[in-house]
Amino acid sequence: MSSEAAGGPSDEALCWALAGEIRALQGAVEAVDAAAAARLGVNQTDLRCLDVLLQRESATPGELGTALGLTTGSVTAMLDRLDKLGYLTREPHPDDRRRSVVRPSDLTRRRAEEIYRPLAEEAIEGLQSYSTAELRLLLDFVRGSREVQEKHVSRIRG
Repeated sequence: MSSEAAGGPSDEALCWALAGEIRALQGAVEAVDAAAAARLGVNQTDLRCLDVLLQRESATPGELGTALGLTTGSVTAMLDRLDKLGYLTREPHPDDRRRSVVRPSDLTRRRAEEIYRPLAEEAIEGLQSYSTAELRLLLDFVRGSREVQEKHVSRIRG
């Protein structure tokens, strides 16, 4: 039985309400990231680079360029800025001395922990009230939503 038949909003109305909340969440996440970038003294692209490095533990400049949609020259300038601030390390690639491997520094790990750990702890605390089945549903929903966003990036870029 649809929620409309029970006197509540229709399923379509609930879907639109959910879409609106997701959009508001995206805005809130962007605001947190802007504040974090300002706190670290970097721009938001640099912050995204640090996030990629923290997730992957290491990457080549080419991999970072692909992940961030940046040109080789932009990646080089970005890595120079982040290196100067002490946020990353660069070392020769183990298989190809012409390439390098970039890693987040201990400073980056500490600063990210200071900024994002309280947020993550509060979010996880809020999730404790959900059942395992509900958590699986939420995980599936968020994963699917991310995949839709990633798919449409290439469409929008044309």
